[in-house]
Amino acid sequence: MRLTLSVRYMVAPLLGAILFAGCSKSELTPEAPAAATALQNVSAPGFPEGFETGTKTAYTAGSVTLGSGSWTLNDALIGNTTSDAHTGTWSARVRNSGMLSMNFDLTGGAGVVTVGHALYGTDASGTWELWASGNSGSSYAKVGSTITTSSTALSTASFTVNLAGTVRLQVRKTDGSTNRLNFDNITVESYSGGGGTPPPTGSKKFLFDASHAETAGNADWVLDVDAGVVPRYPTPAASGITASTPETYWTAALSSWGVALVKLGNSVENLPTGTAITYGNASNPQDLANYNVFVVDEPNTLFTATEKTAIINFVKNGGGLFMISDHTISDRNNDGYDSPAIWNDLMTNNTVQANPFGYSIALTNISETTSNVLASSTNPILNGSQGAVTQLKFSNGATMTKTTGSQATPLVWQTTASQGNTNIMLMSSTYGTGRVVCITDSSPADDGTGSPGNTVYPGWTEIASHAKLHLNASLWLAQQ
Repeated sequence: MRLTLSVRYMVAPLLGAILFAGCSKSELTPEAPAAATALQNVSAPGFPEGFETGTKTAYTAGSVTLGSGSWTLNDALIGNTTSDAHTGTWSARVRNSGMLSMNFDLTGGAGVVTVGHALYGTDASGTWELWASGNSGSSYAKVGSTITTSSTALSTASFTVNLAGTVRLQVRKTDGSTNRLNFDNITVESYSGGGGTPPPTGSKKFLFDASHAETAGNADWVLDVDAGVVPRYPTPAASGITASTPETYWTAALSSWGVALVKLGNSVENLPTGTAITYGNASNPQDLANYNVFVVDEPNTLFTATEKTAIINFVKNGGGLFMISDHTISDRNNDGYDSPAIWNDLMTNNTVQANPFGYSIALTNISETTSNVLASSTNPILNGSQGAVTQLKFSNGATMTKTTGSQATPLVWQTTASQGNTNIMLMSSTYGTGRVVCITDSSPADDGTGSPGNTVYPGWTEIASHAKLHLNASLWLAQQ
């Protein structure tokens, strides 16, 4: 790899379309499960809202045009002082009984809505609520529970709105005190009920990790970065991708990969920093159980014990894990751990299964182009629907060693190596009912686009096999 080193809340689901007439200032009531409709799991146009566009420096009520549209901020402003909690440069700051109100309708409805929230500076705790309108703001109804904010670090509250048709939202501070709260990173998932378009038959969900310093140093190992922030849903919305959409539709080193997966009929998301990796946690809208494949490209912080358990159990129960490493001594955030050490720690230091995938990553650093590929006309990674893989180029990567007798399958070796259990550059494996693919250089997935100031390289197109390899492997992992 050639880069220069340099509290969640889930409310009870609200099923079916709910009419708001006569329910102003009353809590929404779920309908019978038989009325349930499907989520589309794509970001509403203009979201996430990170308050990075538009200016409002006074608490006086007024409208401001943000990235998602026009909002009225009452007893609220957009701030960027050292006391404002934010992930980009700006966030909304609300006092008293202030509100953040959309002045436009979401025409695709609203599924899951998440809101980042934190205390401003040293202010005391405060409470707030999410309200929704289905009649262009004539009346509103409360969604879910009242949230208490008690930390200066941004937390994410999640609300299952599940409303079709036109929807607009309000964030209301409810404690009435002068204590100030910050709000940031509002995400809205479109809802397919009532005329929305469901995902194509066979569609799979891919989650790309951004929670383990994948953008540290000069790297951009995510689908999209907006003003330094990695959003859950890349923007513009994936629904705008057509067969002719270029990879520059999104801006990050894995955007080509993500755009290609969407063109094949799948959905993609980032797992933003500060979001937990869980498996089987119904209160986490980005729990791994909600996805088919988890892609982790060059993690630069250790997985916690809980995260390791989640990842391994996800695979054990049918999930697909795409592991991407880099060469030894590639610690981009200088915390003492590089990606080979982090992946080896996952496989050797967990409470589920020692060496679950049947290989380890060697602490090596190689650069070469190899055609030493397993001869197999039926292997779905080397000869899948996206084309034949005949070469692989590493620009500073590691190698792998297969555990003798394990279920792992080496696929590509160094140029002069025998096709045995060492000097492996690409490996697949199985565990339980799930699947794993590991490639030990991040260069082949790098599409050459990234945040301003970052130096990246077009590995995705450098060798014709690279895109084919990653897409074939993705589809195999998703058991498509």
